[in-house]
Amino acid sequence: MPKARYLSLADSMASAIQSGKLAPGTKLPTHRAFAGQFEIALATATRVYGELERRGMVVGEAGRGTFVRDLGLPITLGVHQTATDGLIDLVFNMPGDAADADALRAGLRKLATAGDLEAMLRYQPHGGRIHERRIIANSLDHSLGLVDPERLLVTSGGQHGLAITAFGLLRQADVVATDALTYPGFKSVAALQGLDLVPIEGTQGVMDPDDLDRQCRSRHISAVYLMPTVHNPLGSVMDEATRTALIKVARKHDLLIIEDAAYAFLEPDPPPAFLALAPERTIYVGGFSKSIATGLRLGYVIAPPVHIEGLLEAIRATTWNAPALISGLVTGWIEDGTLKVSEETRRRDGAERQQLCRTALADIPILAHRNAGFAWLPLDRAVRAEPIVSRLRERGISISGADPFATTTAVPQALRLAFGGVAKNELTTILNAVHKSVKIAYSE
Repeated sequence: MPKARYLSLADSMASAIQSGKLAPGTKLPTHRAFAGQFEIALATATRVYGELERRGMVVGEAGRGTFVRDLGLPITLGVHQTATDGLIDLVFNMPGDAADADALRAGLRKLATAGDLEAMLRYQPHGGRIHERRIIANSLDHSLGLVDPERLLVTSGGQHGLAITAFGLLRQADVVATDALTYPGFKSVAALQGLDLVPIEGTQGVMDPDDLDRQCRSRHISAVYLMPTVHNPLGSVMDEATRTALIKVARKHDLLIIEDAAYAFLEPDPPPAFLALAPERTIYVGGFSKSIATGLRLGYVIAPPVHIEGLLEAIRATTWNAPALISGLVTGWIEDGTLKVSEETRRRDGAERQQLCRTALADIPILAHRNAGFAWLPLDRAVRAEPIVSRLRERGISISGADPFATTTAVPQALRLAFGGVAKNELTTILNAVHKSVKIAYSE
């Protein structure tokens, strides 16, 4: 049986791309021009381009056309990719401090001398041991007000908290409203659960309540996912008036609010959390990976009583319980003040890195929180991100474009820099290389 015409043409184009005949960055003809060139229907040309995009050979950019991808780059620079050996990693934000190892040694020694150590080797309650839930809940009083420990469940990290929320409280094909740029980890969870993400208009990571209302009136939406305090990747902090307006829409359309607070600790004076303003419908997801260490996978979910059983069932089905050794270590750090010191250190370190970033990239637009170890660089419409990513990779630096964060069909041209884990004495040199590559792209 002969191969379909569109597949034969896709194979031919793929061969030209792999051989270098069509170089990375080459702009392909429009669908209509391609159809005319090969005397095929417009629909067939569209299928050819769609097949090439599926294979990772080309990338379509709304309003600009279709371009040959650099095959040396991973298809996605997000949760599925990390810098390969020898590359400086500006993809993942991995904050750290020289004192972290000493804190770990001290914490483990303290844990080893505690009573009933054998209990940590046994199965634990699905939601965590109640005394540890109480410790975590009490530590949140200053930012969330009084938290009932019965409403707080311990998870294996913030990502696990998002996963059990999707698996335990949402169903396949449910629609979730998100920002146009959102956390790739939530996109991954949504894809696994079969959720439909709908981008809502907004300004620099602050969702527009009016557009959320319009979308809710045009289709059934089950939940809204937000990062109101230090948005990832944009770093914005949503004002209280917008939070109140979004809650009004959520109550009008009976939306579940998923509040991701992964980076909230970076903002020393935040507006009231959605959990405090709308406790009856907010799932608050937090963790300690960003404030202590990314390798210590411990987090928590705070939810209304009506949702606790669904979340517990999801924990039971995924991890059974968070590791007692890790929860004991982290709650010990909460009690002895280590967590507070670590949060202060992360804020101070982030502020210093932001200053270095803004100095090195002084003539390039930057969106970022003043204490964050990451920044967003929106590019002019005529400038493409992929050649910059490719050029920096050749120089041994791995960065991300907007693709992993975008929920819209048209992916904006932008760069995301995560520099929290780079040695500070090397950061200016690295950022100067980024600056040079961006300026070259603007001059081409």
